[in-house]
Amino acid sequence: MTWKAIKRDFKMNWQIYLLAIPMIAYFITFSYIPMAGIVMAFQRFNPRLGYFRSPWIGLQNFKDFFGSYYFWRLIRNTFLISFYNLLFAFPAPIIFALLLNEVKNRYFKKTVQTISYMPHFISMVVIAGLIRDFTDTDGLITMIVVALGGQQRNLLSDPKLFRTIYVGSEIWQGIGFNSIIYLAALSSVDQELYEAAIIDGAGRWRQTWHITLPGIAPTIIIMLILRMGSLFSVGFEKIILLYTPMTYETADVISSFTYRKGLLENNYGYSTAVGLFNSVINFAMLLFANFLSRKYSETSLF
Repeated sequence: MTWKAIKRDFKMNWQIYLLAIPMIAYFITFSYIPMAGIVMAFQRFNPRLGYFRSPWIGLQNFKDFFGSYYFWRLIRNTFLISFYNLLFAFPAPIIFALLLNEVKNRYFKKTVQTISYMPHFISMVVIAGLIRDFTDTDGLITMIVVALGGQQRNLLSDPKLFRTIYVGSEIWQGIGFNSIIYLAALSSVDQELYEAAIIDGAGRWRQTWHITLPGIAPTIIIMLILRMGSLFSVGFEKIILLYTPMTYETADVISSFTYRKGLLENNYGYSTAVGLFNSVINFAMLLFANFLSRKYSETSLF
């Protein structure tokens, strides 16, 4: 696109460009400018000395991380939690959207949608508090487990149950809000296809399998590619609110380890190196998923 074409497009759509300014400013401020801090990964960074006077140590921070006891534990925990999220939490909003799409009562549908959206807007601190209360020794979920023949104990303190509790809460939090994009995709499916299928004698299951799912497949693929790009990225907020030293073995992930090393132990260079390694892995996964999608389907990010 030439400069002349850009000017003409700006004159025609200046309102859209104006609306984009806050988002552009947000990404420049919080995503691109902070990238200058990557240099800390190659330094023994000291805030008093700053970027220019802190000792340069090359790849030593990366070598220390790769050779540490925590390396494989962090990789394993981060991958397993993300994989379980991908396996169970990713399809949950799709299934929920398909079920809602079958509901004919408009008021009931709106009520279910509103209730399902609520957990997404609750503060993470409140969510973590609810999870702790429900899984405590006398909590609601614990009492249900006991009624089903389980042992009465603090479920969250059991390393074997941490991932199950975490992924289950992720499904509860996101199933409603994440279904919005799939509901929007469902509304764009050509209704004449359903009418033709009914005439041909297709039931609801065959309509879903041969019309609905292919109709929203591009949206599902794009969301899957984006999800694959964060396969090794688990947010530290809920993790640090839920885990304890007793559950580090299964709960400690790369982001929580980076938080402890950087903010609690003031080892900024080491934590930056760990974060940079995590970002590179995620970017590689995004490229790989996009490559496979472009090769085997007609949908891709680029």
